[in-house]
Amino acid sequence: MTALTSAAIVGGGLAGCECARKLARAGIAVTLFEMKPHSFSPAHSSPELGELVCSNSLRSDEPEAGVGVLKQEMRALGSLVMEVAEATRVPAGKALAVDRGLFAASMTAAMEAEPGITLIRREITSLDDPALQGFDAVVIAAGPVASESLSRSLADAVGATHLYFYDAIAPIISADSVNMEKAFWGSRYRPEDTDYLNCPMNREEYFAFREALVEGEKAATKDFEKELHFEGCMPIEALAERGEMTLAFGPFKPVGLDDPRTGRRPFAVVQLRTENLNKTMFNLVGCQTKLKYGEQDRIFRMIPGLEDAEFVRYGSVHRNTYVNAPQVLNGDQSLKNRADVFLAGQITGVEGYVESAANGMWLGMMLAARKHGENIPQPPVECALGALAAHLRTPVKKFQPSNINFGLTPELNQRARKKDRKALYAERARENFTQWYALLPASARS
Repeated sequence: MTALTSAAIVGGGLAGCECARKLARAGIAVTLFEMKPHSFSPAHSSPELGELVCSNSLRSDEPEAGVGVLKQEMRALGSLVMEVAEATRVPAGKALAVDRGLFAASMTAAMEAEPGITLIRREITSLDDPALQGFDAVVIAAGPVASESLSRSLADAVGATHLYFYDAIAPIISADSVNMEKAFWGSRYRPEDTDYLNCPMNREEYFAFREALVEGEKAATKDFEKELHFEGCMPIEALAERGEMTLAFGPFKPVGLDDPRTGRRPFAVVQLRTENLNKTMFNLVGCQTKLKYGEQDRIFRMIPGLEDAEFVRYGSVHRNTYVNAPQVLNGDQSLKNRADVFLAGQITGVEGYVESAANGMWLGMMLAARKHGENIPQPPVECALGALAAHLRTPVKKFQPSNINFGLTPELNQRARKKDRKALYAERARENFTQWYALLPASARS
């Protein structure tokens, strides 16, 4: 095990920033390469580091949810992303949502202020880029929309064509363009909350909207790529094609959302989630889309209350790149045929911002331990961090990206009612994490 004194990190997203801070605080000289603002991916538009595509990207903060457990573990391990998220948090019920602009600005400031990190605004186009020469370790944290040139270089390095799937993001509209005579505030089961604005639909409006989605003109897929969608982020039109009531029983379900003006429950409800602290922008919940921009103008304005909607950002679709981790990565996330190159974040096959940040933090911990000639044990598979790490090590017939969920952990091996299982999984995760944490060297806890 060679001690590390210097590292290059390619990509200033959540995984790259988490990894960079862990390494820098261990005394390793870090050079962080970020291609923005000289070049942008199809999903990004801000020059800031740690840019998110929607306010609720960090998802549930409930202690019995898999992602909630992962957040608890990240906080215990000194996660930068969790620190910044708490400082830029906006109301969103049981979810951890942030003001995206403040979040990215804070992430950028943290990297610029951290001793031991040198930020260079330069695109890295290959694993053999001259700028990467001379470092003890190179970390590729370029994210799921890594440039085509870097993706090709990575594919060549692992000896196989890279895998991919398509991801879609929802449009954002200006709050003052919503017709408040039709919309009403309230969260499901908590009508007193003002975290969500609801646009009620009657039966005729719902079916007309659903038909428009199905028939609307979509952005074309490149001829040489097969279109695949990650189930956790299906375009709304793809969901609509699955059946007439798929949306009404899914993201538009009206359960717990009685319209205070009528006292009745609508046939369907489109929810708008606040996008910033001042509530000047709203994200259309569940409306991630690959519709062409003109079609988004036309179709989303069919939603009651959005007839004059002003679009701050249109929805879009883009390719996400990842490797077959069990086949091409070692347990420390290095490439099996290039031990000095490591992968971090979604490109490894974890899915979601929280999971990517956790993965980058974990890689940073493993590499930082080498500074002191130490090895830290893999986290137990019963805890959230350990389950994610095990996902990347476990060969399967068809490897696909995964969010954190208790299905990645072993069975409980005890009989329990369905409604009690999440709590039992969460408690077991906390117990195993606590035991593992106690074994960590002091250098791994900062």
